[in-house]
Amino acid sequence: MTVTEHPALTGFDEIAPDLADLYRDLHANPELSYAEHRTAGIVAERLTASGYAVTSGIGGTGVVGVLVNGDGPVVLLRADMDALPVREDTGLDYASTETAVNADGDTVPVMHACGHDMHVTCLLGAADLLAKARARWSGTLIALFQPAEELGDGARSMIDDGLYDVIPRPSVVLGQHVMPGPVGSAFASPGTAMAAARSVQIRMFGRGGHGSMPDQCVDPVVMGASTVMRLQTLVSREVSPTNPAVVTVGSFQAGTKENVIPDEAVLKVNTRSFDQHVSDQLAEGITRIANAESEASRAPKPPEITDLNSFPLTVNDPDATRRTLDALRGLLGADKVLEIGPVSGSEDVGDLATELGVPLAYWFIGGFDVTDGKPLPSNHSPQFAPVVRPTLDTGVATLVVAALEWLGDGS
Repeated sequence: MTVTEHPALTGFDEIAPDLADLYRDLHANPELSYAEHRTAGIVAERLTASGYAVTSGIGGTGVVGVLVNGDGPVVLLRADMDALPVREDTGLDYASTETAVNADGDTVPVMHACGHDMHVTCLLGAADLLAKARARWSGTLIALFQPAEELGDGARSMIDDGLYDVIPRPSVVLGQHVMPGPVGSAFASPGTAMAAARSVQIRMFGRGGHGSMPDQCVDPVVMGASTVMRLQTLVSREVSPTNPAVVTVGSFQAGTKENVIPDEAVLKVNTRSFDQHVSDQLAEGITRIANAESEASRAPKPPEITDLNSFPLTVNDPDATRRTLDALRGLLGADKVLEIGPVSGSEDVGDLATELGVPLAYWFIGGFDVTDGKPLPSNHSPQFAPVVRPTLDTGVATLVVAALEWLGDGS
């Protein structure tokens, strides 16, 4: 039996062509974090047509639809909507050619390089099927479409903007993410699921001058390079080998010409860990090392360290996650649904659950054809593009079956 032959997916074949067209449209028209106006408008229109009570503009561009269907549990299904400043290189006929102005005022390319277009489409499809199948369940269904996951604060923005004043308290928060993996598979980590992450900018100050007279200058390039190398010792020499951690300097900008020593250097640093104590340890270490290297270089003033973004540790409720995975095994087959360890990516979906102290079950679905043996593009890659179908079939089906597992019996 294919996923679309499951009793809960009755009617999917009729809406599948429209959903596929919607996915291609969203992929071709991506929007950056907090700029998801077109996407949010499509979401609100479709949820309304499916019979949901819709509230838009929560946390900027967030949208929620609520469908009350008698007494029973309240189940929240979540999808994220934002795209990334990445130039697409998939060669698809629906590839994005969009650009946008980012928060710094720069014009950047925009691409759905993390699958949020698939997330939106799958949840809209699932919300429609569940609305049409109200005889099968009882309770309240919430379809939540979140902005700015890529910044790590979209869920928090919705919460702070009164999300839980306009929707009922959920019994459980459910969500999924498309990943590099075989299409038709699902996998999740009960317990700690995704890393805590923090990004900071370090602005280091020197004293510029001619490259032939370094003794008259304070070279921020050398200062910054020393900082980059020293930061690597946080993991290799300060964090316990039993605690995984990552420190990445993803950006180093300084100077304009080979024979001019610049006045400053700017580093952007990202950390990942699976333990809050380790996350705090890395943050302290970054500040300490940046200040120490600045002082050792005779910098005219201490560095400026600015927080860019942070993501909470994503922790799945073990019981809720295993219950959900068992339901997905009934859909996909036991060999296609796996328990895995934590992954080093980061998410903010957990804020929706921890704010109320309710369980979270967050899983991944594969979205790629692995039969050709080619390496799979990672999330955030310019080549990231799940196969439309059957990824769409699987993504709609997993949301429907997971929701029905938690909603009341309508019989």
